[in-house]
Amino acid sequence: MVFQLEVLMGRLFSPRCALVGMVHLLPLPGSPGWKGSMAEIEDRALGDARALKEGGADAILIENMGDLPYLNAHVDPETVAAAAVLARAAVREAGLPAGVQILAGANREALGVAISAGLSFVRVEAFAYGHVADEGWIQASAGPLLRTRAALGAGQVKVWADVKKKHSAHAATADVDIGEFARGSVFCGADAVIVTGVSTGSPASLEHVRAVREAVPETPVVVGSGVEPDQAQALAALCDAVVVGTWIKQGGDWRNPVERERVARLKEAFARIA
Repeated sequence: MVFQLEVLMGRLFSPRCALVGMVHLLPLPGSPGWKGSMAEIEDRALGDARALKEGGADAILIENMGDLPYLNAHVDPETVAAAAVLARAAVREAGLPAGVQILAGANREALGVAISAGLSFVRVEAFAYGHVADEGWIQASAGPLLRTRAALGAGQVKVWADVKKKHSAHAATADVDIGEFARGSVFCGADAVIVTGVSTGSPASLEHVRAVREAVPETPVVVGSGVEPDQAQALAALCDAVVVGTWIKQGGDWRNPVERERVARLKEAFARIA
């Protein structure tokens, strides 16, 4: 299902803080960990989508997390094809707004998956400003990405842009504070901005979240790592949504399946604040 901006914003960015749960795909075709079974990957993805829906998540975000080590700013056609098939199946299972991220920095491919699978948004690293990641230098992509989106008539697919993204070095933009970084991302066309900690499962600095909130008061602000129930009160006052992919998994390990009860506990923590 494709949600227009006003519907997407109305459902996700209401007065409460929306919960976006991760569907981490197992290794896809083209990656070193691919085991030859799309059925196994689909079973895990559908199970995670069901658990997120039943636990009360407001949306899902699908990501090729299992494809380590990642390529730099592109992925192979077989990976794109598999991601599109799995994303379409997952969003049908969940019946929720959904987005996709294709690691690492394969933002054009993510847009193609979103269009093909009927998704609402793409999570984009290196949208405005480049940075050094595990894969090397990842170039800013706003210009070509938004031109492609326009050429494909896909304005309904929104861009959620990471600012000073995790697993990256930002020495090249050390003189650009995170608030200005967020302003630059919105200036380049981001529909929402995402603040993370330094790595997967690491909490974002509340000081950074506050700085971004103040810098772009009219733009949705999302916290994208390390979210746990005891942070609900602080985060609900600062951000419009949280993306969670570690705490909601069995044992709090991102490699494991989503646990419905953990999703429900996190959802309840934020609901009590609303």
